[in-house]
Amino acid sequence: MHELSLADEIVRMVEAAAARAHFKRVATLRLEAGALAGVEVPALRFALDAIVPGTCLEGAQIHIDQPLGRAWCARCGAEVTITSRADPCPRCDGYPVQVTGGSELRVRDLVVLND
Repeated sequence: MHELSLADEIVRMVEAAAARAHFKRVATLRLEAGALAGVEVPALRFALDAIVPGTCLEGAQIHIDQPLGRAWCARCGAEVTITSRADPCPRCDGYPVQVTGGSELRVRDLVVLND
């Protein structure tokens, strides 16, 4: 389960930000895990729940947005929604499609507390 290592890196990034910006706790963490990012969101959530105790994320609300996969079709020029990198264009059934969105895993924002 690589989601545990992803969760660990997310916690490390937030803890490093807390040290740099001098905040004590996170009230809300918003992540983005695109449909094409290769992340099992329930497993990521489980991993985060397991490792945040004792960190500045303890007690934080964690939201994980899941944007759709987006791609551009070289054959018909359409911007389309896809669910897999192997999908053909849903408009013309053509290949190749170039991924343009939904492949990111990132921290979108934090609401922090200094108490």
